[in-house]
Formats: sequence, C-alpha cells, structure tokens
Amino acid sequence: MAEERFITRSPLKNGIGSGLKIFLVAVLLYSFLVSIGLMSEAFKGLGKDFAENLIRTTSNPFVGLFIGILATSIVQSSSTITSIIVGMVGSEVIVNGSTMSLLTVSNAVPIIMGANIGTTVTNTIVSFGHFTRREEFKRAISGATVHDFFNFICVCIMFPLEMVTRAVFGKGLLEWLATLMSKLFTNIGGIKFTSPIKLATKPAIDIIKSLFVQFFNTSKNTTDVVMLIIAMIILFFSLFFLVKVMKALVIQRIENMLDEFIGRNALWGILGGMMFTFIIQSSSVTTSLLVPMIAAGILTVEAAFPIVIGANIGTTGTAILASFATGNRLAIIIAFVHFLFNLTGAVFIYPIRVFREIPLKLAHKLGDLAFRKRRYALLYVFSLFFIVPLLLILVSKFFA
Repeated sequence: MAEERFITRSPLKNGIGSGLKIFLVAVLLYSFLVSIGLMSEAFKGLGKDFAENLIRTTSNPFVGLFIGILATSIVQSSSTITSIIVGMVGSEVIVNGSTMSLLTVSNAVPIIMGANIGTTVTNTIVSFGHFTRREEFKRAISGATVHDFFNFICVCIMFPLEMVTRAVFGKGLLEWLATLMSKLFTNIGGIKFTSPIKLATKPAIDIIKSLFVQFFNTSKNTTDVVMLIIAMIILFFSLFFLVKVMKALVIQRIENMLDEFIGRNALWGILGGMMFTFIIQSSSVTTSLLVPMIAAGILTVEAAFPIVIGANIGTTGTAILASFATGNRLAIIIAFVHFLFNLTGAVFIYPIRVFREIPLKLAHKLGDLAFRKRRYALLYVFSLFFIVPLLLILVSKFFA
C-alpha cells in the first residue's frame, strides 16, 4: 500500500515541481526585463558628462572591440553584456542642447562583436576540468576552442567589412540591415510602436524610482546612481538564476534532443543548438554541455560544430527581449545587429568549406599542443581573453 501511494503521488509531485520552476522562470524573466528598464532610466539621469566620456572612450572601434572581449570574459556572459549595451543604446541624454543616445549604435557594434569572442571563455574554462587526463584534455580543449576560433574568424571578416562600408556609405552593413529590420517593429503605417513589455515593466520601475525619491528623499544624482547599481544587481542575478532554473527544467531532455539532431545533417545541428540556447538564454551552457561529451569521445568536434553555431544565434534572443523592454528604436537596431552578426556566420561563413575548416584545424592543432604541453592552453586563455585586450585598451587610451 505504501508503495502504491508513492507511485500515485510521484507524478503529482513532479507536476508541482515543474510548475514551480515555470513560475520561477516567469518571475526571473520579468525581473530581467525590469532591470533593463531601470538601467535605461538611470542612464538617462546620469547626464551630459558621463555620456560624453563614454562616447569618447568607445568612439575608436578597435577599443570598443577589445572592451567587448574583456568585459564579457570577466562577466562570462554575453547575454549580460549585450543587455547592458542595449540599455545604454536605448537611453537618451541631452548633450549640447541635442538629444542623443548614451551609446551610439555605431560605437556599440564593435563591442557586440567583441562580446561574441569573450563569451567563448566559459566553455574553454570548462575544458580544464579534464586537465589531469591528457587524452581527454586534448579532445576537450579542441571541442571548446572551435567556438573561439569560429567567432574570431567571423569578427576578422565582419569587422573590416563593417568599417569599410561605414567609411564609404556612412553606415556599416550590419547597422544598415538592422535598421531596415527595426522598421518592422517601430513604425508601421505611421503608428508608433508601443512595447507591451515596456508597459508591463513600467509599474515596477516607477515603484522602485519613487521609493528613493519620496521615501528615502535622496537627491536626483544619488537616485540615478543607486538605481543603476540596483539594475545591475537585478540583471546579473536574474540572468544567473534564469539560466540555472531553465537548465534544471530541460536538462533531462537534452540527451534526447542531442541524439535527435546530432545524427542528422549540419542544418539540424544548427537548429537544435539554436532552439536549446533560446530556451535557456545562454550559449555558454549549451557549448559547456558539449565539452564533456567531446572529451569522453561520445561526440566529435566536427559533429558539435553546427550546434555551437546554432547556440550563437539562439543567444541573441536575450538582447532582442531587452531591446523590446526599452521600447527604443535604436536599442532594437543594436539587438538586430547582434542577431545578424551571428546569422551571417551560420549562413555565409560556415557553408564555405575553406572557412569552415579553419576553426576546426586550429582547434585540433591547439588540442595537440595542449596534449604535449598543457601550460600552453593556460597561456592561450589568459592571453586571448584577458591580457591582450587589456593591454591594447590601455595602449589605445595612452596614445589617445
């Protein structure tokens, strides 16, 4: 009888557990969207001097690129960095009597590209879990860094193209295409777009803002600074726990999904990686899950490669949601720049065999090198993601 009661109650408990996780996802997603709106309000109040200093710092596209790499490597989340960028682009301030974005779209594009390189550091660090077992580490580092090298190649191709088209036509190719796409979401038939997400988050933002202005009676500048700090804290923790809860909610289905898509062609792999990453809102989780499978020899680097590319596209959903939360056309543009950059890699770079083989060969060569001398793998991580970007930023600032 006891066993029978357990069997009948178990599905109910499972249902309650899943229902609670879904509720937590909704709460965390709402918190994330509130943090974006709160950040936008704070940036608007920070004023002219802050805007001018930030714009001056990122006006050099190379500096912006390395800022994106370094910032994302430190935070280990491109979703967090791109959401902050979207919030900045969507915040308008008055400079010299004219209204402008805190961070212009043109200055934000290189940072977005850098963030795509920086986000790959997480799965590369995961590969060091196999550091003591040489053969496993060789496969793991190869599987992890194919993501690094692919994103790096995408930047090497798209960054110069964006700069050349900007110099010739006044607007980069990605920025121009994203601007065209944004019109579908901003002005339709002369009707101004009103974001339902912005309407949903506005009451919570107003409550937080009025709490400091009326209850604590703080000054405007103090309120703006505190709101920005609170927004950053909410953003970080909401994304952190959102990924964890979503991972717990779908992790039991990941093996079935991978078996479903990996055995087919590359297109199915891309679609599988894209859908799974869109659900959990983190490309780092998707690619990090692949590393142990590659290390164990269950999955080859070549088979995992399409899934990695799909994860690049899936992670752009976070920035798009954040842009809708701001309700600002420029924020929507930069979110679409992020989407188009990763889509370009999947559509125009991966299908070309010579481009596709470069990251695979480099990843395998680094795996062979790490097999012989593992310290080179450590040197690779610290140099590419931290030391080189920091030095180049400092040098650029010194000469500026």
